[in-house]
Amino acid sequence: MPHNPTVDTAITRTALVVVAHPRPDSLTAHIAELAIRRLTAAGYLIDLLDLHAENFDPRMTAADLPEWGNREKAYSPEVESHMRRILDADVIVAVFPVYWMQVPAILKGWIDRVWNYGFAYGRSKPRLAGKRMLWLGLAGVADDDALVGAMRDALSAQLDDGIAYYCGLTRSSVGLLPGAEEKRQRLDAAGNLLLDEALTGAAREAHYADLENRALNFVDGFGLNRSRRRARPRTSATTPRSRRT
Repeated sequence: MPHNPTVDTAITRTALVVVAHPRPDSLTAHIAELAIRRLTAAGYLIDLLDLHAENFDPRMTAADLPEWGNREKAYSPEVESHMRRILDADVIVAVFPVYWMQVPAILKGWIDRVWNYGFAYGRSKPRLAGKRMLWLGLAGVADDDALVGAMRDALSAQLDDGIAYYCGLTRSSVGLLPGAEEKRQRLDAAGNLLLDEALTGAAREAHYADLENRALNFVDGFGLNRSRRRARPRTSATTPRSRRT
């Protein structure tokens, strides 16, 4: 998809980019940086939220438990600061490795603690209405593995239907990036994990160039285009696991 770098200087838009990986030199961090460059070129101000670098604690605390009779509850200072960052954003892009067909614990904990009652849900007029969210998940599963479709559906059911729909987001979309590992992996009929030889040389370069292009296509189609679909109706999902990337 061609990139149009034209910036609308009459409107200041903010993108909150959430990274959920402990290593700053990971492929996840690299894809997040590519997304940041693309969004910056499109005129977005960037608020980078690196959950590990900022030492975000994903564990629920007593201070952040919802009070069902009090939608105006003041949560912990840490959570309140994250709420303000979400409110200030027009677009939210979360970049993460896929674990067991789910988001990592630190990202799920961020949602559990910050996307709380009275803030993200529980109001007749959602406070997050009008916002759009892209979930960019890197998966070690091989591109041609039969599990890819089920993985995408499981993530979409959890993130688009189970979270974004309840929180009133205007649009939510999962951009799944399989093939993120250097060794292609799949299961045989007996459930054994099979690993191909590691990619090297020109084949490796071509593989990761393609993955980068797929990631940027998700950003272009989502962050720069305001007319895509709304979050879908509720469904449920079950979740086995994929490799860490």
